[in-house]
Amino acid sequence: MFVFLLVLRLAKRRVRRLVRRSGPAAPAVPAGPVDFAGQVHGDLAAELPDEDLGQDLDDCLDRYVLGSKPRCEEVEYLELVQEAIDRIERGR
Repeated sequence: MFVFLLVLRLAKRRVRRLVRRSGPAAPAVPAGPVDFAGQVHGDLAAELPDEDLGQDLDDCLDRYVLGSKPRCEEVEYLELVQEAIDRIERGR
């Protein structure tokens, strides 16, 4: 059941990404949110020092292979990355 929820969450993320790409062009982002995104990314990197997160957290989820880690580590990793992405989208 839990793996199903993780797969559903990843699918939801990919659909959002496709909608963002096909939607109207986004207005220019001021420097504040970019700094916030960098801060959130840095916090996540500090929590997951052994992971190669890259610049785009959405890509992190897209490239992740389910079952490549022990279940408890996998759950923690996916939740932390998803929470960071959600924080960046909310802007706080």
